[in-house]
Amino acid sequence: MLRSLTLCTSFSSSTVISKPFFSLSPKLPLTFSPLSLPFPQTKRSISLHRAPMNILKNLGFGTRPTQSMENSAIAQGPDDDIPAPGQLFAQFGAGCFWGVELVFQRVPGVTKSEVGYSQGFTHNPSYEDVCSGVTNHNEVVRVQYDPKECSYDALLDVFWARHDPTTLNRQGNDVGTQYRSGIYFYTPEQETAAKESMEKQQKLLNRKIVTEILPARKFYRAEEYHQQYLAKGGRFGFKQSAEKGCNDPIRCYG
Repeated sequence: MLRSLTLCTSFSSSTVISKPFFSLSPKLPLTFSPLSLPFPQTKRSISLHRAPMNILKNLGFGTRPTQSMENSAIAQGPDDDIPAPGQLFAQFGAGCFWGVELVFQRVPGVTKSEVGYSQGFTHNPSYEDVCSGVTNHNEVVRVQYDPKECSYDALLDVFWARHDPTTLNRQGNDVGTQYRSGIYFYTPEQETAAKESMEKQQKLLNRKIVTEILPARKFYRAEEYHQQYLAKGGRFGFKQSAEKGCNDPIRCYG
């Protein structure tokens, strides 16, 4: 019988509790016993009978994909996709994008969400490229929202509440540059709001915020199986509600 080891981390606005443990196998099937945990706890099971992922790759010591200067320039270019009429884009990185997407799906006024990769140097990266730690991409959620129903400040509040912005290149047991905290703005107004919001949030915390605030760059939509992953059932087939206003605890890995 396989045994599993469950690790949990939790975060509040005044206290950070973090166990120094590497993510052994991100987004791969693991032995798991689902529990209902209070938001925003992260639950993950690690099978002791599965060979761990190469930790050095998680930290960025992988094989760098070959890229031309032209392709790198494309990746570093602006996100030139266009939202639906009357809608706006917002883009956030806050750890594993599965749980981050679900929390934004539940926000009234959010009309569409997609997970993907951005802020890197590789054109058309795959999930494996991003996990190598050498492309500099972040796992991000791009949100399309109706500003008449949902303010950008409201989205920022969700962003801060969802993750720990004081841990560099890490969220809980997920370690790597692709899990860094980031706000990627599309307009000068979003940039100003993001910086003011971070200043207010810093006053509530006893550790320095390491969130990066940068212009939104080329968005590469992740593979289809990553899209709305938890709402579709995750790895165990247990669908999680994406209904507007839902506050059910989120099981971050399904």
